[in-house]
Amino acid sequence: MHRLLVVVLLVLGGAVSLFAPQSAVAETQYFPIPSVSTTRNDGNDAGLIVPILVTEPDGELKYLVAPMVIRNSIVGVRGALNIFRYEPGGREMRFIASFTEQIERKLLFSYTDPAFSHGRYALSYGGTFFKNATARFWGIGQTTVEGDETNYTAREGRAWWKFGLHANEVTQIAVGQRFRDVSLQRGATDLPFTVDRFPAVHGVRGATILGHRVTFHYDTRDSLVTPTDGMQVTAYAELNQNLRNGDHPVFSRYEIEVKKLFPSESKRAILVVRADLQATLGGEVPFFEQSSLGGQNNLRGFGMDRFIDKHLVAVSVEERIHVMRTKLFGVTADFEVAPFLDTGQVFENFKDVSFKDYRMTPGIGFRGLVRPNVVGRVDYGYSREGGAVFAGLDFPY
Repeated sequence: MHRLLVVVLLVLGGAVSLFAPQSAVAETQYFPIPSVSTTRNDGNDAGLIVPILVTEPDGELKYLVAPMVIRNSIVGVRGALNIFRYEPGGREMRFIASFTEQIERKLLFSYTDPAFSHGRYALSYGGTFFKNATARFWGIGQTTVEGDETNYTAREGRAWWKFGLHANEVTQIAVGQRFRDVSLQRGATDLPFTVDRFPAVHGVRGATILGHRVTFHYDTRDSLVTPTDGMQVTAYAELNQNLRNGDHPVFSRYEIEVKKLFPSESKRAILVVRADLQATLGGEVPFFEQSSLGGQNNLRGFGMDRFIDKHLVAVSVEERIHVMRTKLFGVTADFEVAPFLDTGQVFENFKDVSFKDYRMTPGIGFRGLVRPNVVGRVDYGYSREGGAVFAGLDFPY
């Protein structure tokens, strides 16, 4: 525990100096929040988060700093630090660091500027290294059973960049690349080791992926982070190289995702619909590069990556209902409740799609927002495998 606290303090000192506010008149507010959660894959959490809000004199949020100490039932005590810096025009910088008693580590840095060079372009880049000791795998396909659950530690390094040209105010064409290096190590649970149980599945020996992507964006939403109206369409085509596979190194991925918001006249209730279609083409595609259902962004009643296969179709609907607005530590905060229904299916061939194979997970979410930049949420989804609870710092879609 002493070693953990030393590491967290060192990271905190370095990160705060990097992101330190320049304005002497900025206002700082902080408040402790108990954190209690449970997820299907990650176990039970209990601890303390201390969000620190740094605002400009005009009340605009400049920084969100959130150190935390959490005890997890699987990997022990985790010290973590989240720093978000917000600038005019939607620019955002993120730094995340965490260190856990058993196995898990994480470092992440990302930068996004949706109006780069006076609004003519969009630019984003970043990198991360992490070890996730509670990753699960049940096999490939929609019919995998709960009893085949296995565990592994996903040791990954990732880097990415993306550069977009604004064709007009709502349309963008972007190009980018990503690098992903993955190896599977023994996990932190008593479940069978994935490599031992599924030795023939592509990807269990790891992979090094270099991807090249072209993306089309159409976005009429009134906010990138906390929208209340509009529509977003994202479609991409990606050519990937598995640098560790000499026989079948190339595969491709495609996706089209549509999100539409239907606000009431007062915008106190917003119906949000999301449809997603994904396809993966090629031989010997690593299982972690294929489409998946389950987790905090789709089919929220199941654990992360519960169903995996080459293709995916999914539809989600949720109603975001405004409950109250209040002044919280000098910042105006909105609170919402959001009942939802997630549905979806993974499959190997499009001819296999059948309505009888769709999974459905109803649930409810609770959201806190500091517009226009911050969203905090807790979602509970129910499934036949017992349901799951997820927390995050953004909307699921």
